[in-house]
Amino acid sequence: MTMNAASARAAAPWRIALGLSMGAAVSLGITRFAYGLLLPPMREDLDWSYLLAGGMNTANALGYLLGALGTPWLMRRLGAGRLLVGGAVVASLFMAASGFFTDAGALLAQRLLAGVASAWVFIAGGLLAARLGTLQSGRSGFLLGLYYGGTGFGIVLSALLVPWLLQRAAGVPHGWAWAWWVLAAACAGAVLPLAWAARAMAAAEGAASAGDARAPSTPPHHQRPRAPLPRLGWALAGYTCFGAGYIGYMTFVIALLRAQGASAGQLTLFYALLGAAVVLSSRLWAGLLDRWRGGGPQALLNALLGVATLLPVLSPAWPVALASGLLFGGVFLSVVASTTALVRHNLPPAQWAAGISAFTIVFAFGQIAGPTLVGWIADGPGGLARGLLASALALWVGAALAWRQRTL
Repeated sequence: MTMNAASARAAAPWRIALGLSMGAAVSLGITRFAYGLLLPPMREDLDWSYLLAGGMNTANALGYLLGALGTPWLMRRLGAGRLLVGGAVVASLFMAASGFFTDAGALLAQRLLAGVASAWVFIAGGLLAARLGTLQSGRSGFLLGLYYGGTGFGIVLSALLVPWLLQRAAGVPHGWAWAWWVLAAACAGAVLPLAWAARAMAAAEGAASAGDARAPSTPPHHQRPRAPLPRLGWALAGYTCFGAGYIGYMTFVIALLRAQGASAGQLTLFYALLGAAVVLSSRLWAGLLDRWRGGGPQALLNALLGVATLLPVLSPAWPVALASGLLFGGVFLSVVASTTALVRHNLPPAQWAAGISAFTIVFAFGQIAGPTLVGWIADGPGGLARGLLASALALWVGAALAWRQRTL
């Protein structure tokens, strides 16, 4: 089903980006980050160590890696739009399945499979957002930020739903399962806006091609030059450290705040403000992503994330925790957007899919290591505070590496 030219003109770029942002909401905001809210009650109910609790997000990240490796092949056969919508459907099913198991092995498998689907959604959506940016070159940074900021919608929704559901199911055996089912329904609800955005994007690209007779056709895959990925090595290394550092915070910060005495209402406020900051960050850093063509934006943002991660370790005061969440939320998805901007600035469009996939793969390697490492440290002396200190150090190392990245 296609849209006519009048419909394509009616679909404003920001509306398409907003529709695509539901992919980021599903793949990261709900499928991955909502687990941070569920970790404390699941750990207590199922008698997990922090190592095993972190291993759940390690399994999710491993699935994300496997999904990222297969995404280019799937996009060549299905197209980015179909993969975006299909991945959201599959992610919804595996999120729902997580509510039916208490066995650690089965839950690890569900988290892995949900990670596979979330990679399909996130990469396909990011590629479509990058293409949308080429149609609106003066607003590309804003449109990319709007897509990635959709993660904040998922975080805010999770913050509003999960603590409330946990309180309502407090007397029910394994009451956390209800949260998985409701979150799965939220993922399913994103499928329709994603389908609309994919169709609108196809129509917008068709209208742009028809209006520019000089637009070159995309060469067949076997004729495309290979992307010079080794020359992006510093940025790729810095992004690996980002993956390890940020996921430690997002996995365990709720557990740390709860251990420091935060109430359910305070945790809801903290996570909702973090998510709202993610949404607003699309405006905050858009100009930086448009102007800088090297690794400077990634370096700056990684350094700020390290500060945000360290704040609740330095002080258990509630205002400090809120400042940490606001700073972290206002920065971390813009690191992801900075890599898409780096690819768009330095590679031709035919190599964008390969470039985005490369950054997604190294990101996944970092995420695989991060939760298990932080959980292992948290099980020892110093607890969660020492684990988050390790996350902050990883982010600062990533900043130093990304700073060395130059334009191609």
